[in-house]
Amino acid sequence: MAKPLNVQEMYEKAPKRYVPIGLSILIIGGMSLWSLSVIRVPAINENGLAVIRSILRSLVNPNYDWLFTLRPIGIPYQMYETVAIAFLGTLLGAILAVPMAFLSARNITGKFYSFVGIVLVTMIRTFPVFILGLMFIRVTGPGPFAGVMTIGVASIGMMTKLYIESIEDIDKGVLEALDATGANLLQKIRYGILPQLSANFISNSIYRFEINVRNATILGLVGAGGIGFTLISAMNAYRWRDAAAALWGIVVVVLIIEFISTRIRKKITIGE
Repeated sequence: MAKPLNVQEMYEKAPKRYVPIGLSILIIGGMSLWSLSVIRVPAINENGLAVIRSILRSLVNPNYDWLFTLRPIGIPYQMYETVAIAFLGTLLGAILAVPMAFLSARNITGKFYSFVGIVLVTMIRTFPVFILGLMFIRVTGPGPFAGVMTIGVASIGMMTKLYIESIEDIDKGVLEALDATGANLLQKIRYGILPQLSANFISNSIYRFEINVRNATILGLVGAGGIGFTLISAMNAYRWRDAAAALWGIVVVVLIIEFISTRIRKKITIGE
């Protein structure tokens, strides 16, 4: 019986990768230097330092009237609107992503249709959420509806990609058994695929909802509803205590949603 190798012997027998590692370091270093060539570090003036001090002081002493009032101008209502926009947008994106994912999965429709679907999904993902928000505001006008449509379309690309990966990793034995029984495409999806994918689909949708809550705060900057408009208006008017109240609302709600969603996703995926 062969004598087991110790750690030193295993290290000495391991393939040496000095050349690939050295090339990787050179490439990363060269790209870093090339990227730094476009950076112009501005000089920090006294006005900038005064703004930073004002923001920090305001975070300690925000506008408590805005922070705790339940009126439409208050932070709780603004965050409620933001979360509602994110939820409806995520739901819309999750529903639309399911058929696109099945049409783009190679093990379902074949190489050609998979390629067409992936190209379409990639094109959707190239549009930043900010640009989509500006486009929908021009179509539907400013307000929460534009925010919901923006979040929904922006979610399709990422959610479809995650769904495709889940679909292509399913147990092929189940599909082969259904093929042997003469099942058609819809029957394979209904009885062989969806039972294996429901947990992953729900987990990915919850994860995307976390991201969309943050995106919804950004969309408010362009008038697509939510707390973003309140935040940018306060900062433009140098109302730092009002801006601090909005920031605290965003931080608290995002932390709560992330904590709850993480627990739900762990329960769905690993049962803990």
